[in-house]
Amino acid sequence: MRKVILTGDRPTGRLHVGHYVGSLRQRVELQNSGVYDDIFIMIADAQALTDNAENPEKVRQNIVEVALDYLACGIDSQKSKILIQSQITELFELTAYYMNLVTVARLQRNPTVKSEIQMREFEASIPVGFFAYPISQAADITAFKATVVPVGEDQQPMLEQTREIVRKFNSVYGETLIEPDILLPDNKACLRLPGTDGMAKMSKSLNNCIYLSDTADEVRQKVMGMYTDPNHIKVSDPGKVEGNPVFVYLDAFYKEGQFERYLPEYQNLDELKAHYRRGGLGDVKVKKFLNSVLQEELEPIRNRRKEYEKDIPYIYEVLKKGTEQAREVASQTLADVKRAMKIDYFEDIELINEQAQKYKVD
Repeated sequence: MRKVILTGDRPTGRLHVGHYVGSLRQRVELQNSGVYDDIFIMIADAQALTDNAENPEKVRQNIVEVALDYLACGIDSQKSKILIQSQITELFELTAYYMNLVTVARLQRNPTVKSEIQMREFEASIPVGFFAYPISQAADITAFKATVVPVGEDQQPMLEQTREIVRKFNSVYGETLIEPDILLPDNKACLRLPGTDGMAKMSKSLNNCIYLSDTADEVRQKVMGMYTDPNHIKVSDPGKVEGNPVFVYLDAFYKEGQFERYLPEYQNLDELKAHYRRGGLGDVKVKKFLNSVLQEELEPIRNRRKEYEKDIPYIYEVLKKGTEQAREVASQTLADVKRAMKIDYFEDIELINEQAQKYKVD
């Protein structure tokens, strides 16, 4: 079986460091591993419109922003197909067929949907498209015959719903769809990077993000303003490391050799944490170290982005080519699905001949 990856993001804003450690960095590694036969990276604009239907310009403008972030992080259009969801109509036909395989009660139990509804305060006013987006995701994943889906921890329930839909379809119509596996980041700190305000999730809507395209000064200001241990008031106070965003970020971004470059009085991260726990280490010193670590990671990304920004028509050509290639695959999957469901009337020569024979006049 071919090894295929499908992953992507909603174009509701520029991508942030949570996206980077949660999935983007891993995508680049997987792309360059040579293990996978195909990699599809989707800009999920149709999904973004499920809760931005009255603000289409926001989605429209962020298509290029997301594409720029992809390329700046190292996504190679020669190795990965970057596509725009709304331009592949086969995805929406698949969604319509899969809707018959999922109950309203099952969607209501989806933990990701529940938390998203709560965060957006939808309650009974939830748009149907947003409520059903786990089904749309299943269409996206199966359309490209994905065998692996790299996601953050919060997306696990979504992928499980896809697996259920695949099993249901195959049990009813015969083995047609591929059941995908989930791929989580190896580093546990990367599973869900907290916001700079200490909230459990970094989110564009909560304005607690460090964006990949932020300037060096913006990154520094956000790091120096980060939430830490509220009980660590004086330098001499013992501090809490667990759940402290500054140390979570260090766990996610620190690389060997950075203490030697930026904070030589410590040998490793464990020593820094131990000093903070017993007291005598101020937040400012730790934040300055984190800023140095982040700047080292983000500077080459910023520089590559500036180069790509000089030729926006090229970005659209990359998106167009990737979308066309992806649509060829989705079209074949849709044909397989319609054949399995026995709704490929015009392609079923056997059916046509059978009906013709049935009504043949002697």
